[in-house]
Amino acid sequence: METAFTRHVGIEVPLICGAMYPCSNPELVAAVSAAGGIGVVQPISLKYVHKHDLREGLRLIYRLSGGKPIGFNALVEKSSRIYEERMKQWVAIAIEEGVRFFVTALGNPSWVVEAVHAVGGVVYHDVTERRWAQKALDNGVDGLICVNARAGGHAGTESAAALYAELQDLGVPLVCAGGIGSPQDFRQALDLGYAACQLGTRFIATDECRSHQDYKDAIVRAAPEDIVLTDKISGVPVAVIKTPYIEKVGTRAGFFARRMLRHPKLKHYARMYYSLKSIWQLKRANLKGATYKDYWQAGKSVGGIDGIEPAGEVVRRFAAALEAENAAAGDPGRPA
Repeated sequence: METAFTRHVGIEVPLICGAMYPCSNPELVAAVSAAGGIGVVQPISLKYVHKHDLREGLRLIYRLSGGKPIGFNALVEKSSRIYEERMKQWVAIAIEEGVRFFVTALGNPSWVVEAVHAVGGVVYHDVTERRWAQKALDNGVDGLICVNARAGGHAGTESAAALYAELQDLGVPLVCAGGIGSPQDFRQALDLGYAACQLGTRFIATDECRSHQDYKDAIVRAAPEDIVLTDKISGVPVAVIKTPYIEKVGTRAGFFARRMLRHPKLKHYARMYYSLKSIWQLKRANLKGATYKDYWQAGKSVGGIDGIEPAGEVVRRFAAALEAENAAAGDPGRPA
C-alpha cells in the first residue's frame, strides 16, 4: 500500500480522516491514526466544541494513537487579523508538538509552508480546480487534496476522474476527497492514480465520533440523492443531508445576501456573518440531535455506508480490501 503520500507522512494506509467541524474529536482522530491511516485535527473543533487546550489536546491524541502521525488543518482565509494571528499561533504549537502533516484551505498557504518546511514537514492544500491548484503549488505546497463533486461540506464541481485528469500532470501527490464510503470506492480512486483518499462522512458514522446519534443514523439511512447543496450555511454551496428543516427554509441565500457575497468590499463581512451563524448551528445540531434546527453536512459517500462501526475497523477493512486486490493481481504494492 505504499504511495507517494504514505511516504510523505510516514503511515501505512493511504487514508485520511479529514478535519471536520464540529465532528473531529480527539478520540476519532487518534483511532484513525492508531489503525495506520492519519487523522487530521480541526483546531476550532478541538478547542471550542470538545473543550481542550490546543497543546494538551494534541498531546492527548498522540497518547491515544500510540504516538502515530497526526495531521493539522489550517484554514488560511484572511477573514480578520485576530483570526489570522490565532491560526499562526496554533500552527506554531502544532509544530512544537511534533505535527508534520498540514492541510491548508481557503487562502494563501505560503506562511504555513515556510513554517512547516523549516522542520521537515509537508503541506497539502484543498483545491477544486486547476487554477487554485497552480496557485497553491506556486506557494510551495507538497501535494493537493482534490475535492470533487461528491464531497460533503464545501464540495467541488467535478467528478473524481475528471479532477484527476485535470491535475495529474502537476507532479505532486493527489488525494481524492469526496465519495469514498466503501472499500470499493477506495480501491477505484487509487486505481485512477490518486496517492490517497480523504474520508469525512464515513468517519462520522463511527463509535468514536462524538456527534449525536441522530446525525449518525441519518448518514446510515441517507442515499446519494438525499444530499443537496445549500448556500445558507456559509454563503457558498455546502453539501448537506436533506432534512425537513432544509426543505422548509430552502437552499438559496436571500437576494441581499447574494449581492453582498459578490460585492468586492462587503463579501468578507457577509462570509464572516455566515461563518459565525453556521458554527453555532452546526455545533447545536451535531451535539443536541434532531429536535433542533439541523444542518448535517455529508457527502454522496453515504451510498456506501450501511452501519456504525469503530473507526479503526473502517481503516482495517479498507486496507484489507486493497491488499486483497493487490494479491489477486500479483501486485506487491501500489504505484509510486
